[in-house]
Amino acid sequence: MKIKLLLIAPLLALLAGCATIETVTVAEEPKLYNETLNPRQKEYPNHLGFNDLHIQAIRHLKPDTHSIHDPKLQMIVHHHCKAYDDGTLICLMFHSGMKDQDKPIGFEYIITTAQFNALPEEEKRYWHYHLVEVPRAHATFPDLTSEEAAKILPAVNETYGKVVYFKQPEDKLPLGEPYIMIVQDMPEQD
Repeated sequence: MKIKLLLIAPLLALLAGCATIETVTVAEEPKLYNETLNPRQKEYPNHLGFNDLHIQAIRHLKPDTHSIHDPKLQMIVHHHCKAYDDGTLICLMFHSGMKDQDKPIGFEYIITTAQFNALPEEEKRYWHYHLVEVPRAHATFPDLTSEEAAKILPAVNETYGKVVYFKQPEDKLPLGEPYIMIVQDMPEQD
């Protein structure tokens, strides 16, 4: 306690001798996140290292059959996304959530409409348009308020996604070759 008082005493003496105290304005640091696509970044700075936008969607797992009743078509795939300054997002995809021991099964690379239009024609077939696929996949933003989701949805709708899997949900390790899921070719569902 005596040490603290000894350190504060010279500061108080200095301030007592000043007639006015000057106010110092500190410039605000530039934002290090995409405010539109990661509105919660302020609350979760660097959440698990992947400044998280959480999207849930069905129709993202390769069905075992061509039936619209295949259970894999109804399984929710959790997308945990990071938005980048160039308008792209990369979403790690989990079939079970993102708890401590959950492992990703793939990723979705998301690009803007302008970036999609610049792709070679033969590449475009691998990408799906979110304006069409978001409602078909019953996509939701479970961690956002309805107001926050309403602000994000128009931006997400004008993007394209490419889904790449390196693991089947039931496999313990990634077996076989990675594959591209062509979401728009999935059977239609309610």
